[in-house]
Amino acid sequence: MGNGTNRDPNDDIARKTHGQLVDPLEFIARDHRAERVVCDHLDRLAAGDKLRRADIESALRFLRDDLPHHLDDEELDLFPVLRRRCEADDEIDKAIARLTSDHAHAAVDTPTVIAVLDGQLRKKRPLSDTECHSLSAYAAHARRHLTLENAVVLPLARLRLSKKDQTQMAARMAQRRGLGSNQE
Repeated sequence: MGNGTNRDPNDDIARKTHGQLVDPLEFIARDHRAERVVCDHLDRLAAGDKLRRADIESALRFLRDDLPHHLDDEELDLFPVLRRRCEADDEIDKAIARLTSDHAHAAVDTPTVIAVLDGQLRKKRPLSDTECHSLSAYAAHARRHLTLENAVVLPLARLRLSKKDQTQMAARMAQRRGLGSNQE
């Protein structure tokens, strides 16, 4: 991923930090907001709307650069610490199993979405019915996934994770992105 210096700092899909990653749960929440913007772009394209080149490029940056890090943030950091910290009554294992399955789904479907978006950059042509369906289905699935994460997982994480858990998570997330750690 680039350093983000040529991006609009107010763009929700643009990289969220140029230095330290301080609050890992807010960072994840911001990725969720950015993913919702991508879903909106996909739905607009599927409906036949024209998108600005910058919107397509921004969506591609998110899907190629940010989404893989985001999925790793959750699977390598957030989910394991939630399993350790949550109580049995939280039933976090059920939610995590569903989300992990969704991540596998995204790994299979994201390349198709990227190919459709790349095609729109190369030649402005109407999308096929199959392409429209792929974009709409991807966006709908992603929104259902985000609803579970935002309504269940992040609130539980804010409740159950210690400051130390969050600091360690932030350091690993920053390292994953080549950013300065908040431990320095």
